[in-house]
Amino acid sequence: MLHGKDILVLSPHTDDVELGCGGTLARLAEDNGARLLYLALSSAEESLGEGLPRNTLVQEALLAAASLGIPKSDVCVKSYRVRRFAQFRQEILEELVRVRHRFQPGLVLTPSRCDMHQDHRVVTEEALRAFKHTSILGYELPWNEIDKPFMPQLYIALSRRHLERKITALKRYKSQAERPYMDPDFTWGLAKLRGIQSGLRYAEAFEVMRWVMP
Repeated sequence: MLHGKDILVLSPHTDDVELGCGGTLARLAEDNGARLLYLALSSAEESLGEGLPRNTLVQEALLAAASLGIPKSDVCVKSYRVRRFAQFRQEILEELVRVRHRFQPGLVLTPSRCDMHQDHRVVTEEALRAFKHTSILGYELPWNEIDKPFMPQLYIALSRRHLERKITALKRYKSQAERPYMDPDFTWGLAKLRGIQSGLRYAEAFEVMRWVMP
């Protein structure tokens, strides 16, 4: 699957990418033979509970990425403010262009265009500009897909092992444990649903925004 392609994983905030495509990342890290670069644009400090260290989500993201097979050296967490990405749209675009020149990914993973969260939309819109000659897939975050339904166009098969690694990664986010979408039952249920739709046992689904096949 996508053998030899280096992959850029865009997470508007820490934990988005683990929720949206953590199983796929576990599989890619296992059988792709390529580097995965994890770029989170915000550590969402404003969303932390009182009394927690400001770097809590950065540390949790490093642990989560390691659980998926992504080393610390390939994880980068920026500090754009939550729900303020639109104010820094140009800076975010320039950040992505720098990554493109340095990393030259063959595939970019980003939130789908159905995602209504304002920060997620900015990241995806700027990714489409920065990586206009690169394959781009959009992962789903169902709780943010309200005004426009997510329409799966690509399904990636997962094993129980991949989903267990995804759940392990999500459990690293102890500061977010109370959020309903962190429940392992949700992860299993969505993977089963996408599996039933695609004739697979378990799967994650994606929007195909652009596919470039050399």
